[in-house]
Amino acid sequence: MSDQVPSRFSGGVDLSTLAAAAQAQQAAQGASGDPGVVAIDVTDATVQSEVLERSLEALVVVAFWADQVPESLQVRDALQKLANEAGGAWVYARADVLQNQQLAAALQLQALPAVVALAQGRPLDLLQGPQTEQGLRQWIGRITQAAGIDVPQPVDPELANAENLMVNGELDAAEAAYDKYLKNHPASGEAEAGIAQVRMLRRVGALPDNAVALADADPDNIEMALAAADLQLLSGQAAAAYDRLITLVAKNTGDERERIRKRLIELFTVAGTDDPDVAKARRKLSAVLF
Repeated sequence: MSDQVPSRFSGGVDLSTLAAAAQAQQAAQGASGDPGVVAIDVTDATVQSEVLERSLEALVVVAFWADQVPESLQVRDALQKLANEAGGAWVYARADVLQNQQLAAALQLQALPAVVALAQGRPLDLLQGPQTEQGLRQWIGRITQAAGIDVPQPVDPELANAENLMVNGELDAAEAAYDKYLKNHPASGEAEAGIAQVRMLRRVGALPDNAVALADADPDNIEMALAAADLQLLSGQAAAAYDRLITLVAKNTGDERERIRKRLIELFTVAGTDDPDVAKARRKLSAVLF
């Protein structure tokens, strides 16, 4: 991946040195046990030391705000949350425009809220106008990805609770927790995967240890094949599980074919769409179906 990020300012900025500095900062914070993520309040008098010099060794994100512009306060606070989540991967600075008129003029800011990312002592990219938290997250994500900076992903406490319930064998409670989360977050792939995994674990708990051998001995038996696929996926033999069911999809028609196909899709959900075995199996399934 290139070390350059498309910039609204002229000229590229080399980001290749930032990743090591970010990792060193995170390691130091981890050793001390103190996240140390405190926003830096800057003024025209301190911008040289607090922003420009810091940006020589780290990615610095500056939020410009004013009490008279409520949207700028929202962006300022949303960036504080993202900085806390990042754990020191990048530096967050806050700039009251009344105390930073020279810097605002130098960056040619036209509207508030405004957010500027700086690296190597130079402005890298600029956002102006109201922003959502998700939009800010994606913007910072693009910049940190280009710089090779590893930003920790926040752990959703509701999903963490559901996963803990599942790990502890409380499958009914775990499924209820995932269902509740999915109702409030309809696009959550993690919740969908969690529900699929809970259901698979429930099925596997009722299977004999020799379910795979039984299915191998009677390859056209759909019930045995479904059971064997569950066990194989759980034991790390995902590709074999998918191939077993795809073979059965090809052999069957009507309701039986659809039943097998749905179970296969459920197993894909357990593994996740980014899994390479899932991608290969999806291509094989498409070839059989179409």
